Amino acid sequence: MIRTDLWRVGVVKAPMAAIIAAGSLDGFEMLWLPAEGPLRFMADPFGLWKDGLLHIFVETYDYRTRHGAIDVLILDEKLNLLAREPALREPWHLSYPFVFEADGAIWLLPEAYKSGRLTLYRATEFPWRWEAEERFVFPEAAIDATPVRTASGWRIFYTPPGPKPWRTSALKLARADCLFGPWKVSEEAPILLDRGGARMGGTPLWQDDRLLLPTQDCRKTYGGAIAIREMRDAGDPAPQIAAGPHIAAPCAFHPYVDGLHTMSAAGPVTLVDAKRTVRSFRHLGIKIARAF
Repeated sequence: MIRTDLWRVGVVKAPMAAIIAAGSLDGFEMLWLPAEGPLRFMADPFGLWKDGLLHIFVETYDYRTRHGAIDVLILDEKLNLLAREPALREPWHLSYPFVFEADGAIWLLPEAYKSGRLTLYRATEFPWRWEAEERFVFPEAAIDATPVRTASGWRIFYTPPGPKPWRTSALKLARADCLFGPWKVSEEAPILLDRGGARMGGTPLWQDDRLLLPTQDCRKTYGGAIAIREMRDAGDPAPQIAAGPHIAAPCAFHPYVDGLHTMSAAGPVTLVDAKRTVRSFRHLGIKIARAF
């Protein structure tokens, strides 16, 4: 048998600021979205409300193909699931579908580092059709790229694809005056090296003059928990970063209590994903077959 991570997406019926203030998910009401079938999962939820509907963009992953794609689930105001459809497909793996509004358009910035670049997509027919924005040029491929607008322009927090140990421990910062760039990486070295909380894991949240960054604690396992990092000088090339609350999957999430690696704000609700780790003969068989 082989260890297999299976993620599931949930909607917490509370704003993200309330969860961070509590420092825990205990006691908050949560709605699980449907689980996927064997050897498949949904993860990396990001949401956008439009016309009274909550659009949740997720990574869908299948261990049999080792390929991720982006789907969108549509919920009404009472969080009833109305529809689910493909949103974005590419020849390369896609995940972390960060969706946001800016400059009169809706944008999607998914992780696609195996394509060798970071691509920004503009909605041409929201939420189903997307077009790559050629004016956006980023200096390097990026893992879990997370944009945020500041008083002095745009910032993107991201993890570089190499060296390999950095994929769960490094945070870099790029700056630009406008969304399309030109983008400049603040420093060659990461602004933070910490396996306990550097790789991004959700939407940044402004709280007074502080920027709160949800990052992943990968010390014991990939995506083990959400570690909030607090930043006061987001415009500084080398901002000061302090540790904030550490938020893990609560016992009430059973059996999905082995990890928590996304926390994203969607107005009055918060989107999360949690994992359970199982031992799978089928996954082992797939790996053996692939080796031959």
